Amino acid sequence: ITALGVAFLSGTQQAGDTPSYGQGSAAFGKRFAANAADGFSDIMIGGAILPSLLHQDPRYFYQGTGTKKSRIRHALVHPFLCRGDKGNWEPNYSSLGGDLASASISNLYYPESNRGVGLVFTNFGISTAERVVSSMAQEFVLRQVHWHGR
Repeated sequence: ITALGVAFLSGTQQAGDTPSYGQGSAAFGKRFAANAADGFSDIMIGGAILPSLLHQDPRYFYQGTGTKKSRIRHALVHPFLCRGDKGNWEPNYSSLGGDLASASISNLYYPESNRGVGLVFTNFGISTAERVVSSMAQEFVLRQVHWHGR
């Protein structure tokens, strides 16, 4: 699914010629590689390195029960709050820090004309918005698989 998401995002960027790689298959390949690198760095930093260092668990946990309003609130808050190792709620520095670090790293391989603070905060916003959409999809669209031992 991740490769399909990267391909879809690359295709939409290709249509809008953003970032400024040009057009054609080589430009699409550069967009695909840049988007894959963005995703990889975000997963590694925000999903592995920072959670280990900060003792946080930034994974999304399906609520499944309660009112629709409480489930929406649960999904919307997830990118900004997570559980610490002691079970307490705390700011989700892992995910937000991973999004920001990954967006900053993008300056190393995006076209020079697209680099800078604007790129960092655009990519940070996109990553955070993707996390909100993913949480909503996990809560309301995707079936959760639960294994029950007998």
